[in-house]
Amino acid sequence: MSEKLIKKPVTGMKDILPQEMQIRDYVEQTVLRVYGRYGFEHIETPVPEHIENLCSDQGGENEKLIFKIMKRGEKLDIKGAESENDLADSGLRYDLTLPLSRYFANNNPSLAMPFKALQTGNVFRADRPQKGRFRQFKQCDIDIIGDPTDLAEIELVNATTALLSELGFKGFRVRINDRRILKAMGRYAGFDEESLPEIFIILDKMDKIGIGGVEKELKDAGYDADGVDKYLALFKEGRDDTEGIRKLADTLGSNVEESVISGLIEIFTAVNETKSADFRLSFDPALVRGMGYYTGTIFEIEMEEFKSSVAGGGRYDGMIGRFTGQEVPACGFSIGFERIITILMDKGFKVPDAAERTAFLIEKGTSPERLASIMREAQELRDKGETVLVARMAKNKKFQKENLEKSGYTSFREFYRN
Repeated sequence: MSEKLIKKPVTGMKDILPQEMQIRDYVEQTVLRVYGRYGFEHIETPVPEHIENLCSDQGGENEKLIFKIMKRGEKLDIKGAESENDLADSGLRYDLTLPLSRYFANNNPSLAMPFKALQTGNVFRADRPQKGRFRQFKQCDIDIIGDPTDLAEIELVNATTALLSELGFKGFRVRINDRRILKAMGRYAGFDEESLPEIFIILDKMDKIGIGGVEKELKDAGYDADGVDKYLALFKEGRDDTEGIRKLADTLGSNVEESVISGLIEIFTAVNETKSADFRLSFDPALVRGMGYYTGTIFEIEMEEFKSSVAGGGRYDGMIGRFTGQEVPACGFSIGFERIITILMDKGFKVPDAAERTAFLIEKGTSPERLASIMREAQELRDKGETVLVARMAKNKKFQKENLEKSGYTSFREFYRN
């Protein structure tokens, strides 16, 4: 007998059982329905992407986590390769934003402007797996391309929070900041422009290591102690509302443009006046977002249930220009689909208004005539829109029913041969 094949999924991937798949299907259908009400159009991009695009210094740390696809046939020259990239011509996408930028650059003459895109699909990162984090996972993005105004951010926040509300979430927090404010704070403290990316990486650890840990890492990295103290003093005052934004702007002075501050306040005012969900909008000057492509407003959504962010996004006005040669304004918001599913599964979530699912269990040895009669009865119920499973009755009928109940079957009919 040949050697057994491996039955477990590849590390970082997962098999999805029927009961979870029902919830995933429900969430995705809700995504399409709610975002559709806001005018977002459903599109699809390929899973493989050009390796040059994936390694273009726009994906931050994710560029270290790419699953690369080797060249094929004569193009694969293993002996002549000087680096790993010489062996690859494409890779699996690590997010949906970069593929969307390429998609828009390639198809923009056929798209209405501003273009409101909705994508759902699997992405891949060679990351360390943990609860709610896999190497293959589904993302769900909405993006607005071609609108340079704050209306894009307002629409994205309202649509995303409306979706989460539809899924039963409330009392969550939407954190918002602006990359231009982050840079202004760095300049105010006297840091060189070239140092800011490293400083932001350290600042991004604030939630995990606290302000004391950030101070230690900055000083250990060789940054001027007075500059570090001046910088971190900006984070010690409560600044989570429009009044706090104004106070920070007064402190930063000419380091930040007034249009940046007024734009952020406009977003706050409009969202708070028009929101349909139960959440708190909060200005957080320590919010960084890891992607290197963000150019302006950035945001994240936090939930107590997950003790972490479940959605995030921001403005990336420079990315599409890498494809077209002309700057095109763009802004997007992505929900952590897998994290949402994890929370719902932990809560024991049941899909609302699910159609009744009936299982017909037929004993072996039933005559062909009786079997045909049972099948006709099942088809009549299906024609009425009901879900009917027809299956042979197992020897361990109790175990069979328990597994069917896990898959959502609520009623059973047993048919015996006599």
